[in-house]
Amino acid sequence: MSVEQYPAVLESMRKAPFNLDDDDIAWVETTLAGLDTKAKVGQLFCGIARGFTEAALDATLSVCTPGGIMYRPCTTEEAVTLSNLLREKIAIPMLVAANVEKGANGIVHEGTFLGSPLSIGATGDVAMAGKLGEVCGSEGAAVGANWAFAPIIDIDYNFRNPITNIRTFGSDPERVKNMGVAYVEAVQRQGVAASIKHFPGDGRDERDQHLVTSINDMSVEDWDATYGAAYKASIDAGALTVMVGHIMQPAYSRALRPEQADENILPASLSPELMGDLLRGKLGFNGLVVTDATTMAGFTIPMPRSQSVPTSIAAGADVFLFTRSLEEDFGFMMAGVEDGTISPERLDAAVARILGLKAALKLSERPAPTLEAARAIVGSAEHQAWSKECADNAITLVKEEAGVLPLTPDKYKKILFVPIEAGEGVAYGVRQGACEVIRGKLVAEGFDVDTFKAKNVFEGEVDMTSDYIGVYDAIVYVANLSTKSNQTSVRIEWAQPMGANCPHYLASIPTVFISLENPYHLIDIPRVKTFINAYNSNDNVLDAVVEKLLGRSEFKGTSPVDAFCGRWDTHL
Repeated sequence: MSVEQYPAVLESMRKAPFNLDDDDIAWVETTLAGLDTKAKVGQLFCGIARGFTEAALDATLSVCTPGGIMYRPCTTEEAVTLSNLLREKIAIPMLVAANVEKGANGIVHEGTFLGSPLSIGATGDVAMAGKLGEVCGSEGAAVGANWAFAPIIDIDYNFRNPITNIRTFGSDPERVKNMGVAYVEAVQRQGVAASIKHFPGDGRDERDQHLVTSINDMSVEDWDATYGAAYKASIDAGALTVMVGHIMQPAYSRALRPEQADENILPASLSPELMGDLLRGKLGFNGLVVTDATTMAGFTIPMPRSQSVPTSIAAGADVFLFTRSLEEDFGFMMAGVEDGTISPERLDAAVARILGLKAALKLSERPAPTLEAARAIVGSAEHQAWSKECADNAITLVKEEAGVLPLTPDKYKKILFVPIEAGEGVAYGVRQGACEVIRGKLVAEGFDVDTFKAKNVFEGEVDMTSDYIGVYDAIVYVANLSTKSNQTSVRIEWAQPMGANCPHYLASIPTVFISLENPYHLIDIPRVKTFINAYNSNDNVLDAVVEKLLGRSEFKGTSPVDAFCGRWDTHL
């Protein structure tokens, strides 16, 4: 596609997804005309709230006035306070974003954690994805947010991928497509813009774009039928924004730029053919494009940052997400405008779309959020009921040894409990100590529970068999290990000596393995015969897991991914 011309972009915003009227167009035109170059460049930036104080905001404003800001989870009071501070200090309404992927807990601690996208997928209920969007939109808007960095419409094809996992709706393209649309429609009914991500699609590579420029390796035809179909459906449903990842799509880059050498293929966040020819051209996207976080190595590796900062906008992005140093990156962007990397037409087109999104969301007409009103919506009883419903319908009995379940104190009085818990630095939303919560619930139900402790001995020094056989009626494993950014793999690390807490006694003692946060643990415990996936560790899930273990509630979930990891032995 040729360089976008500002007048054409302005006129295009009368169409979907912005659907601006004459008054909106006039506001965009007048506002843009009143901005000097420095103010225009400021609009390109969406930073992150480093603090929720006036001093922190003033430090940002001393460099530039950004067009948007992202909230990390904070208290409801902090979010409302900052949202009102933004209104007081900044004339052009701000885009206020959050990673509301699993619920409104992605913006405020008190927000409803409805369920991970994979748990939504496991319910098989598209309406549940709509409920997720409604929770994220209504509770987010109540504290001043107007932009959801969600839904994730990546497809979890590779069980080794360290990022997608329970953040996706699964590995079935049709389910991902339909649930993505349901979220988009629901969140935008609440006045919060959706951002479908991470274009051109994560879930193929086993590497993390936080650490390396990763790859979507599908052919053009296969991509069109899967990721492409999901993006097209959400675009047709009116998704206002798309987040482009630091992910290459070599098949499309080669098809669209056949003269391009392989070493010059770039991630979508820097690629004019992927953002322009594919996203805006073939898929017909007419909304706002935002990069994924530009602090990731997937963005910083392909070219010097002084070049990549302006190149992202020149290539077709409208909003630049995060900075390594606001002063430095703002300087790089200004230099890119001055040296022509970003043409005047491209700059005006990007800023017009930013203003157009603000006009489409009617941000200048919205009342200020209040703490009283926010507390009436955030974590509401109805939303908590939906979270319980999701947990009940999602938890999946992947494998079952005949006659083992249900676990009851009459049948299995003496339990050996084996927790596998992550240490410090767990991914956000993971309940640290969830294993202990389940252990406590088992004790409360009348089981006599001993927690496994590895002996400080060398293998072969003692006969360990007699320690367990004839002593314990059942063994219960609970794993609470989640994928997270900057961690290239999540596998069980067994205790010494010689994997002391491995399921050595499968053939002798009834054994149940419960995975709270990762659906793929069968790769490391293939012969476990009773295996349960819960897909996240919120309180409602922990309650539901125990209810199902004891037989008071049936297992209703269906695995939205191949929990057997494509291996024959995991079926044994």
